[in-house]
Amino acid sequence: MVTYFQEADPARILDEYPIGDAFMHGPARLDAVALRAVQDRRFAALMRRGWEIPFYRRLWRGAGIEPGDIRRVDDLAKLPCFSKTDLMASVEAYPPFGDFHGMDGAEGRRSVVLHTTSGTTGSPQPLFFGAWDREVQNALLARAYLLQGMTARDVVHSTYGFGMVNGGHYIREAVTHFVGALCLPAGTGLETRSEQQVALMLRFGATAMVGFADYILKLAAIAREAGLEPGRDIPIRMISGHLGAAGHAAMAQAWPGSAVYDWYGVGDTGVIAAEGPDHDGLYVWEDAHLVEILDPERLVPVAMGERGNICVTVLFKNTIYPVIRFNTNDVSSILPGHGGIGIGFRRLAGFQGRSDNMVKLRGISVYPTGIGVILNEVDGLNGEYVCQLVNRDGREELIVTAETGASATGDMVALQRRVRDLLRQRLGVAVFVELTQPGGTATLSQIDSRQKPIRLIDER
Repeated sequence: MVTYFQEADPARILDEYPIGDAFMHGPARLDAVALRAVQDRRFAALMRRGWEIPFYRRLWRGAGIEPGDIRRVDDLAKLPCFSKTDLMASVEAYPPFGDFHGMDGAEGRRSVVLHTTSGTTGSPQPLFFGAWDREVQNALLARAYLLQGMTARDVVHSTYGFGMVNGGHYIREAVTHFVGALCLPAGTGLETRSEQQVALMLRFGATAMVGFADYILKLAAIAREAGLEPGRDIPIRMISGHLGAAGHAAMAQAWPGSAVYDWYGVGDTGVIAAEGPDHDGLYVWEDAHLVEILDPERLVPVAMGERGNICVTVLFKNTIYPVIRFNTNDVSSILPGHGGIGIGFRRLAGFQGRSDNMVKLRGISVYPTGIGVILNEVDGLNGEYVCQLVNRDGREELIVTAETGASATGDMVALQRRVRDLLRQRLGVAVFVELTQPGGTATLSQIDSRQKPIRLIDER
């Protein structure tokens, strides 16, 4: 019997996908020719595995593609992409797992890890990992954390959720297996109350915090309500999470003295790109992923620097559930030029919204995450909000409900007017604004129970 860790082969993982100094002196220094050679070799193995999966055979043959037509990375755009919609259709047609998992492939059943997505954009989707690709993605997240300054001496407070969702398990495995730091797997506010999380960080001396920006910001407010000063009483020195469009400023203000870093990935792929100490975009792990930016409507690659959907091919997922041209529907762009720390990989501009969560108001594209960025700039607000898309008198309107800060005083009508005018100026279209007390949007956003709070509710 071959055990999970024998199948994963950690020594081989660190040889092929090094982390820490070995990464900086290895893959990070590859020139374009050498990097493409590595990508082509891994892509060829991935395509061989893809043809063994019924989902891909149907998808590719439906597009007129046969084995041997796609040989190298330069051929990638000839393949059709797919999205969560296609995966959920597969689950419905071939319950309960769909026909994309590869558990009964040509080489027989392998070790399998099963999780699901959070269900933020619909029904939870099953996620499958083999021992090899699960631990590779753990190592790649450790690569990001180490680049950002995490060490084995850190006490890492994690607010990623557990249960069937992948997040909390994945982060704990990366920190424990490859960074060697002490992990406090607190989870969401539903799993460990926010007040208790603050007490745990204080008691165990947390030095780093990881999670989604919304909840990490909330924990700073909870700490202050308890009479604690973030940065002094809880001296977090490093925060690594999903900042999205909210940026670094709000986080640095909430947790003074902390170095703040962004990274991007989805459940199907693991970490794809991570910010480095130069804070100049997110470096794509190009030895492990092929990233394209696609026009959201035509699904063809756009020019360098243009925004579009992030489409990912995972070069190491060649056991369970290969991922080949997965359209995430997350919006970003590739930054031109090179970063300042000697990594030769391209950089991603970061998460800039979802193309399937974008609202068209009178011809103007509005992203709910972009509204959060603007609200964070307003004194008197605490950054929490919910957008509701409604139909009023036959016209679509967007209502933005924003929470006031705990210390907000003065004329609330004037504050409401200021927020409304600022949003109209920055968005280019008028929206309705309503203010509520701290915590007033929590029931709608579900910030205490979800990894990623709900920011848009469609009530049309």
